[in-house]
Amino acid sequence: MTPAQHPVLVVGGGPVGLAVANLLAARGVPLVLVERNASTSDEAKAISLDDESLRTLQATGLADKVLEIVVPGTGTRYYDRKGRPLFHARGPQAYRLGFPFKNQFAQPELEKVLLDELKSRPEADVRFSTELVTLEERPDGTGVTATVRTPGAMDEELLEVSWVLACDGGRSAVRELFGIRMTGTSHQEVWLVADTTGDHHDERYGMHHGTPDRPTVIVPGRGGRCRYEFLLHPGEGEKGVRPDFETLRRLVAPYRSLTEEQVERCTAYTFNAVVADRWRDGHVLLLGDAAHMMPPFAGQGLNSGIRDATNLAWKIDDVWHGRARESLLDTYEAERRPHATAMVRYSERLGDVVMTTDRRRALVRDIAARTLLRIPPGRRYLSEMRFRPRARHEAGLVVGDHPLTGTQLPQPRVLVPPSLRPQLLDDVLGKSYALLGVDVPDAAWRRVDGSHWPDDTIGIKRIDVLLGDRLPPAAAAREAVADADGRLEEALGTARNRFVLVKPDRYIAAVMGPDDLPAVAAALRRQTA
Repeated sequence: MTPAQHPVLVVGGGPVGLAVANLLAARGVPLVLVERNASTSDEAKAISLDDESLRTLQATGLADKVLEIVVPGTGTRYYDRKGRPLFHARGPQAYRLGFPFKNQFAQPELEKVLLDELKSRPEADVRFSTELVTLEERPDGTGVTATVRTPGAMDEELLEVSWVLACDGGRSAVRELFGIRMTGTSHQEVWLVADTTGDHHDERYGMHHGTPDRPTVIVPGRGGRCRYEFLLHPGEGEKGVRPDFETLRRLVAPYRSLTEEQVERCTAYTFNAVVADRWRDGHVLLLGDAAHMMPPFAGQGLNSGIRDATNLAWKIDDVWHGRARESLLDTYEAERRPHATAMVRYSERLGDVVMTTDRRRALVRDIAARTLLRIPPGRRYLSEMRFRPRARHEAGLVVGDHPLTGTQLPQPRVLVPPSLRPQLLDDVLGKSYALLGVDVPDAAWRRVDGSHWPDDTIGIKRIDVLLGDRLPPAAAAREAVADADGRLEEALGTARNRFVLVKPDRYIAAVMGPDDLPAVAAALRRQTA
């Protein structure tokens, strides 16, 4: 297999398109990004960025810049039918993935950070005010011919590209060109959403008020910004029509006073809960809202799109550079669709329960929550958000049935010789696969050498992992890390005396003993060139 000669085409310059483009450019994959609008969005649509998304941006070197524009959040506080605090959902263990669990931000600021970084990369050709017109698979099966149009240009331009990544939103032109339908539900309830300035709220968490008369969401941001969302009653507004200021002022009045100059954005919208029937058509793949759309109540729309980008970017990299077969890209939908679909359904259910307008249902909800809060397992279930679908790869590039297989590897801080200065684990793992030997002896590592691992093809990094309160060796045949604070033990304790194969997206492909090495190595070779 020879490396592709044509760049990757990213369609859409929103946060998902900019994220996957940065991931590709950071891996040395040339790309063209086209966006029909003249600039990035000036509207704050998405507003919540979770720890998994920040971990992805860490891989592009952007985490520190993004942390400067977010509120390091502490989750969501839910209120009962009478406006009283019910419980605070802080998520799993703090900094489990290396970053705060849930972070409020303004989308225009995030897009600017992503775009500025992308423009600085020589691999990226960024074209705004450029509309995609047609896509056609080349007869020789080597990629796609795209037709694009730029205002003022004499003729349309043909682009020869290797892969097309459709990040062009819920009204995806790419999905329309390929006749890909979406299955699910369109909800008719109209919500008013307003982004305001000069606000007094300083909470580091979102607030969901489950008052049946007027379900409300409040999300404070940085610098006095705050988002308000209200379920509208019949006659108060309609989808796509900007609500009048008096309506907004009346709804916000219980929480603050408001002038027209303090309104950055105000719109009325409905939402969809739909998933594309297929995510790949030849050399075209769908990401983000082009592949799935969900209600906003779980704050997972953008984060699900960035999960798509994280899963797909390294696979495009390996295929483009000739390190893997094209069949590797079939694992994208196999790994991502189940969790994205579960998150769509979860977002619907959460809205039905938390934002219900049925008084009896709200009463049952409040009684059930307060009953759970009386017992430790119930408190953990609510406060740690164990009701949220957990991402796990049940199919795709996974081998074996160990409890850790298919799960995401946490990112604790580890001690790295010779300085022993604590570092985030991903900074040690690198950009490719990593084979972790968790308290395994040298004899077990010698069996790795005899199992014909495709190290030369895909660059598997070998790392000794020392659990317990021990020092990593300063000079050894392999890199080594030690547990800095006990969290490495929590993450990998069940894999002691075993090898753990970690994919570039930090999901675990296999956990194996020495006798299992040949079978896992063979499975990996089947995906490589």
